[in-house]
Amino acid sequence: MLSSIEILILSAIQGVSEFLPVSSAAHLVLVSKYYAFANQNLLIDICLHLGSLIAIIVYFRNDLFNFVKNRIFLINIIVGTIPIIPIGYILYQTKLIDQLRNLEVIGWMSLIFGILLYLSDKSKVTKKINTNFNNKSALFIGLFQILALIPGVSRSGITIMSGRMLGYNRFDSTKISFFLSIPVLIAASFLGVYNVYKVGSAELNFLAIIATIFSFIFSYITIMLFFSFIKKFSLSIFVIYRIILATIILGIVYL
Repeated sequence: MLSSIEILILSAIQGVSEFLPVSSAAHLVLVSKYYAFANQNLLIDICLHLGSLIAIIVYFRNDLFNFVKNRIFLINIIVGTIPIIPIGYILYQTKLIDQLRNLEVIGWMSLIFGILLYLSDKSKVTKKINTNFNNKSALFIGLFQILALIPGVSRSGITIMSGRMLGYNRFDSTKISFFLSIPVLIAASFLGVYNVYKVGSAELNFLAIIATIFSFIFSYITIMLFFSFIKKFSLSIFVIYRIILATIILGIVYL
C-alpha cells in the first residue's frame, strides 16, 4: 500500500509536469530510480489523472460553457485529439510504449525537444486563437501531439511548440495545449478504468481520494501560475531546465 507521502510525491509530479513543457516521464523515472514506490496501483494512477482533469475543467469552466455557443472550437479540439487516440492505443496494446520507456530515450528526447521548443518560441506572432484556429491548425498540432507518446517529449511541450510554429502567441498556444489535454486525460482515465476492470475490482479507498485531491490542487496551482508566467516571460527557463535534466539523465546512462 502506498503511503500518504508517496501519494503526495506522485500527485506533485502529475500535477506539475502534466501541464508544464517538461516531461512527466523523465521526472517519474528519476524519482523512481532513487525512491521505490511500494505497489503503485492502477486505481491511484487513475485518480492522479482524474485530479488533473478536474482541475483543468474547473479552471476553464467559463470557456467550456461557451462551447455550447462556439461549437466550431469544440470540433477543432476534437479534430486535434483524433490522431493521438488510435496511435496511443496501438502502442499501449502492443507494449511498444514500454520499450521506449528507458533513460536513454527519455534523456535524448528531453534535450532535442527542449531545443526545438526554444527555436519555436522565436516564431513571430501572426495568428490569434479567436480568428485563426481552424481544422488545419488543430490537425497540425494534433499530429505533433502524437510524438508526446514517446517518453521525454512532453505533451504540453510539443503542443505549445507546434502552436508557436504556426504563429500563435505563447498564451494562445498554451490555451490550445491545455484544451487538447482534456480529451487525452479523459481517454487515459477510461483506459485506466478498463484496466482496473480487467484485473479485478478495486475499492475506492482513502488514499485514492487523497490522490485525486492532491493531484487537483497541484494541477490547478500549476495551471494558474503558468498562465500568469507566460503573459510576461518567454519559455527559455523551461528550455534551460530540460537541458539540465537531460544532461543529468544522459550522464546516468553514459557515465
